[in-house]
Amino acid sequence: MQRTMSYGKEAVWVYRTYAKPLRAIRSIPESAYQGCENILFGINVKVAVEGDAFFSSFKDGDNTLVVATDSMKNFILKHAGDYEGATQEGFLEFVGQRFLEKYPQMTAIKISGEQIPFDELPVPTKGGFAPSPLVFRYSLNEQACASVDLIRSEGEIATSDHISSLKGLKLIKVRGSSFYGYVKDEYTTLPESYDRPLFIFLNIDWRYNDLEDARGHSPDGYVAAEQIRDIAYTVFHEENSPSIQNLIYRIGKRILERFPQLVEVRFESNNRTWETVLDEIPASEEGKVFTEPRPPFGFQRFSMTRADLANGEDSHK
Repeated sequence: MQRTMSYGKEAVWVYRTYAKPLRAIRSIPESAYQGCENILFGINVKVAVEGDAFFSSFKDGDNTLVVATDSMKNFILKHAGDYEGATQEGFLEFVGQRFLEKYPQMTAIKISGEQIPFDELPVPTKGGFAPSPLVFRYSLNEQACASVDLIRSEGEIATSDHISSLKGLKLIKVRGSSFYGYVKDEYTTLPESYDRPLFIFLNIDWRYNDLEDARGHSPDGYVAAEQIRDIAYTVFHEENSPSIQNLIYRIGKRILERFPQLVEVRFESNNRTWETVLDEIPASEEGKVFTEPRPPFGFQRFSMTRADLANGEDSHK
């Protein structure tokens, strides 16, 4: 069995003002997002380093080659000022490369981040309202995340894996979802539903064919988490889904159609559909009353590649 051996630092909160604006964004019908000014560029970073040279620190307590995790924190913060790019993925790769260049005893590094979201706030202007360039609101909504793995092999530093993510998306559709036709046996108590509210928690991961697109340097190459979010809720709005499984398949297919630079999309969904308390309200033609569901909760995991587009059916141009 291969030994697990790494150490690092997490919860490194990085705030950078006036980073490079993000503007190389592919326009898609489902989203009005066209980039951002990056006036506030915030990331919560976690880094883990590997190398056989660190074995003596575990076995013998020899710290000769150990880089203190406090130094790792300072290294990340310092290089936030050196980064000239506009994307979270690019920043993580940039810092990871600098680690391996600086410390030859490190042979591999995994660095990940959760983007700290700040919402623009409209303020009055002569023409109406416009986003404030000075005041922002800390957001508690979904988060854009990324992870980059780098290795040193024969003296060369290369990126071995990467993933971009949208975590914690929560969507409720009040009508237009169903669930029926499933297996019925002596264990079945769930009634069939032909039109139900559907509340889902959703994490979405995507992988580029070429990490160059994730760096945000090439025109129309970068896929923003905001665009993935907008595709998810647009498909949810448009489609009458017979299950969460089918819903995430349709979302994944739309993502791959819109962004040919992506090779894979992965989902983890969680069913948090409300329990019905009142099916009819006398004073309302359509109103109902619901409450939070009781655990346990159902979940789904699913991945898609470009092979899922091979049949060319139900494509959206």
